[in-house]
Amino acid sequence: MCILKSLTDQELISSYLGGSAKSIEVLIKRHRHRVFGYIYLIVKNRELAEDIFQDTFVKIINTLRSGSYKEEGKFLPWVVRIAHNLAIDHFRKENRMPKLRETEEFSIFDIIPDKQENAEEKTITRQIHQQVRSLIELLPREQREVLVMRHYGEMDFKEIASVTNVSINTALGRMRYALINLRKLIERRHMVVQ
Repeated sequence: MCILKSLTDQELISSYLGGSAKSIEVLIKRHRHRVFGYIYLIVKNRELAEDIFQDTFVKIINTLRSGSYKEEGKFLPWVVRIAHNLAIDHFRKENRMPKLRETEEFSIFDIIPDKQENAEEKTITRQIHQQVRSLIELLPREQREVLVMRHYGEMDFKEIASVTNVSINTALGRMRYALINLRKLIERRHMVVQ
């Protein structure tokens, strides 16, 4: 198992296709936090996020087994795109769109590594994050989506464009307007953000 953890995503896929069931397990565990966090950010429901996460990897396994996966060196963006599409399909069925909201179970800042802080710094950081999250909720959906993928999902604009099915220029434009609008909101509320 330790040897498998040192393999790249593509090597794990090849190993899985060669008969190693443990390889897919390592691959799922490697990307679980990020993919689940992304899904949860969209659907705001832990059980539904678990269902979509499982559906995502069932679809991935089926695609791998069918031989129709084409390696382009971007396994994670492909996984996120599948998860994104499954979440959107869910909302299409429900005929509603989600809003970005923090819950007690999940915060978008949970997926960002945090440096060691003292209690006072943690309190200040938590308050700033809460304020920024509340402002992010006010952004238009397309801008909010790109901002979250870029800053919290650490995706590049090519990956974001692929996941959202728009051009790179459109993704860049949405990010630009998201930042402009976020700055305006911060100025209006006289907030201080570190």
